[in-house]
Amino acid sequence: MSLDETRKYDAIASALSPGARGHEPLRPAGLERRLLIGAAFASVFMSRAVTAQESQSATERMNELGPENQAMAQRMGLWDVTETAWPAPGAAPESKPALVAERRMMGSMLQEILRPASAPADAAMTRMDLLTFNRVEGRWDYVSFDTRVPSGLMPAWSFSRGDDAKIVLTFQPFARAGAGSDVSGQMVRMEQIITYQGPDRDVKEQHFIRADGTGTSWLGRRYAYVRRR
Repeated sequence: MSLDETRKYDAIASALSPGARGHEPLRPAGLERRLLIGAAFASVFMSRAVTAQESQSATERMNELGPENQAMAQRMGLWDVTETAWPAPGAAPESKPALVAERRMMGSMLQEILRPASAPADAAMTRMDLLTFNRVEGRWDYVSFDTRVPSGLMPAWSFSRGDDAKIVLTFQPFARAGAGSDVSGQMVRMEQIITYQGPDRDVKEQHFIRADGTGTSWLGRRYAYVRRR
């Protein structure tokens, strides 16, 4: 211990000694001394912990992985993905070619890159997204882009922290080119629900509402993930 820490211990020992209290010790002398030493060291260590925390800036503290992003880091690795699409309300489901998702952490963000399962590992990606829990705002941040559609960057946020099993993300409205040969540019709202069905299974469901005056919401796309062993 340093000189200051030694003096701090001596002060604690003096204050708690039998003479200072005016009566005999209630514990054996050896136990009493061990308790005094433990109290002194605990006080020193707590003081050091507080000092270390105070030396960190708010930016440094909030940039560390909190419990949400630590849990998210457990979902790194390769995942086999089954994609199903419903192009319109009431439409029959369409099965898409199998995909592989590669997930890795980038600081506090989980990056996911989707590519066709039949393509080599270095093939061009189909879709990429980034997901993180923003500790300053207390909500989830998300952004994705899909090379199959001309929708550009698609940012989304959660309303709250959510729970360990589900994250609900609301996207900024975006325009679709349209189904025909002419560009219609119809605006669409989208909500994505990420559900963790266990350590090795995830589901992402995307619900759409078109700006057509009906306010009809439908499940437009589902990605079912199974961790590759």
